[in-house]
Order: sequence, then C-alpha cells, then structure tokens
Amino acid sequence: MRIARFSSEGTVSFGVVEGDAAQPEALTLHVLSGHPFGELQPTGQVLPVKDVRLLPPMLPNKIVAVGRNYAAHAAELGHEVPEVPLTFFKPSTAVVGPTENIAYPPFSSDVQYEAELAVVIGRMCREVPLERVPEVVFGYTCANDVTARDVQQREGQWARAKGFDTSCPLGPWIETDLDPADLAVTCTVNGELRQAGRTSQMIRSVGELIVHITEAMTLLPGDVVLTGTPAGVGPLNVGDEVAVSIEGIGTLSNRVIKRG
Repeated sequence: MRIARFSSEGTVSFGVVEGDAAQPEALTLHVLSGHPFGELQPTGQVLPVKDVRLLPPMLPNKIVAVGRNYAAHAAELGHEVPEVPLTFFKPSTAVVGPTENIAYPPFSSDVQYEAELAVVIGRMCREVPLERVPEVVFGYTCANDVTARDVQQREGQWARAKGFDTSCPLGPWIETDLDPADLAVTCTVNGELRQAGRTSQMIRSVGELIVHITEAMTLLPGDVVLTGTPAGVGPLNVGDEVAVSIEGIGTLSNRVIKRG
C-alpha cells in the first residue's frame, strides 16, 4: 500500500495512492481521515494525484542516517568500512518533499547527491530484537542524503554538511508492503544515470541497523532511518534535476536552485 501526504485547497491530508506509477496522470488518492498509524479510516473522497501537491510523506521527529553502509561507496571516498554502523542525525528542518527544491547553500562549492532507501518507523520502540524489527517498520520511501562534501571533509563534524535546509528530500510516498532485502536503487541527474546499486549490497541490513540504533535511543512513530548510499556519488549544480528511484516504491525528483 502506498501512503502519501498531500496538500489540497489548503488542507493537509494523507491518502492511499492507487494506480500504475508508470502512468502518473492516472494516479488517484483515496483520502484518509486523520493519521495513517493504526487502522486506516477512508473518507470516501477520491482525488487525482495530478491535482494535489505531494508533501514529504512524513514529518519525522528525527532522522537517523547511516554512513558508509555500502563497501564500494566507502572505497570511492577513500574510507574503510566501519567496524560498527556509522550513524549521524539530520534535523527535521532538512526535509523537503517530491518536486520541492534543493537550495544550494552559500557556504559550499561541492554539493553531492546520495540516493538511499529510507525506513519509516511506525511505533515507539527501543531495544528492538532482530526478529521483531518488522513490527516497528511502517514502510519505506526514497531519500536523497544531500551532502556538502567539501564542508564534510573540512569540518569533520557532519552537522552542517548533511543537515542544512533542504538536504533531506523524502518521497514520493511510503510503501508499506515491501521486502527491503534486494531492491534496485538508482540516481539520475538531468536524466543521466549516476548511481545504480541494490540494497542487497548493504553491509548491514535494515534489521541490523534498527537493532543497532534502538540499543541507544527510542525511535518514535514517523522517525526516519536512512540506510546508506551505493557507489557513484557526485556533484550537483544549480539548475540540475536529480531523481532517486527505488524498485517497488517510485521516484523522488527535485531541482537544485541557488539559495535566495
């Protein structure tokens, strides 16, 4: 099931997306009452997706991201694979939705894309055992862990490099019925393929990451876990159109603009 968050006539709602994603003009939204956590409550209203504005599918309390979770990506940046998952935070203010702009920060001259599978948490959880991870996952969406690479290298701390406004596009919706073990993850810039990997190449699986993270902290409904990016990261420039696609979910597209 695909759950989208959208705005229509000034009202923000959730809805179930129906139709073939390959034919976006024909997609419809079956509007839900309230929040999708728990039992879904359809209102009976149906809207064409093309007539609404898709928003970030969730507004997380926190985004816990994992670095260097693909060996080839670690190697392309000249790093060893970490002995334990390398985690960091992106603030909720970094989140933007599908079709929203990525604003190039004035303190960087090397902003890069990182296509990633994002996990959306569905219930409050802590110290989750591996066999119970599916119980706490609401679904999956596409993410772009946009990174000011020069700032990351210069400052060491990643807060500014990966946490600036608009550095975490999410969308286009949440797929709740998906096996994340072996999905194609791709990124294009202006239609040109830049990244092509599979989640089966991750060093630590979704389950292992959730176990590791919840050993330390409580995850809340709506929190997002970014699972790392395949090899092939590279620069973005003002005017570029960057698109992250994940098998079984869809495509998240954003344009890069100069911060005004």
